Amino acid sequence: MRLPWTLHGSDVRRISDMAGESVLLAGGGRAILLQLANPGVGHGVAEHSDFVERPLSRLHGTMTYLYSIVFGTPSEVAHVRRVVGRAHRPVHGGESSSVRYDAFDPGLQLWVAATLYDSALQLFERVHGPIDPAHAETVYQDYALVGTSLQMPRELWPADVASFRRYWDDAVEHLVVDDVTRRVAHELLHPTTGPWWLRAVMPLARLVTAGSLPSGVRDDFGLPWSTGAQRRYDRVMRVTAVVVPHLPPRLRHVLRDGYLRRLRSAMAAEARTPARG
Repeated sequence: MRLPWTLHGSDVRRISDMAGESVLLAGGGRAILLQLANPGVGHGVAEHSDFVERPLSRLHGTMTYLYSIVFGTPSEVAHVRRVVGRAHRPVHGGESSSVRYDAFDPGLQLWVAATLYDSALQLFERVHGPIDPAHAETVYQDYALVGTSLQMPRELWPADVASFRRYWDDAVEHLVVDDVTRRVAHELLHPTTGPWWLRAVMPLARLVTAGSLPSGVRDDFGLPWSTGAQRRYDRVMRVTAVVVPHLPPRLRHVLRDGYLRRLRSAMAAEARTPARG
């Protein structure tokens, strides 16, 4: 019997070959906690987000942004850039803030883009296998788009994979988790509102998020871990690596297609709404 079409890591050549995989959603918690561990990002989120009331809002916004800039039309990319720009405009901390931050800071945008790239790569290769080194460099260069679609200058993205690894290791070494960002992370991982299915999947989400974080960052957030948790995490990842590559493309890309439909519906509704004079 012929198996469904599969994707192996070595077959990946561009960001579009990797970014459309729905399984990458499982890396969202890792990316967000790593972002929070940078005080400039973490305090901006703490003072300007609504995790408690809308626990999925940041994840929805991030996924819509990623799918649109990789797979969207020029008009869709422009629309999402405007939406993100409006959302970022009030996110800055002045003298009254314990940490100075600005959502338009290119260095902070570099860190956010870096967490999305590193989390996607780690999870993708864990499930589909290593990307061929010759293609891994192209995929990495493509990922600069995540930052440059906002305000990050292209030259700020490290020149190659080796340079990125040096940047990444140094940045992780200097992350700082404090009581403010620890509280936000707790609210993210223990939602008290939102749909019932969100709370139902959170034990698994917490396991995958904690298991994929650098151990020092995990400890700084106070996330419980043990040899038993490590075994459960490894078992989940082994099963995922067996099942996901054999799923048909329409299932592996269901989130990409759903988010793009949602974006296009929102744009169509906006176009039908009369402009206010």
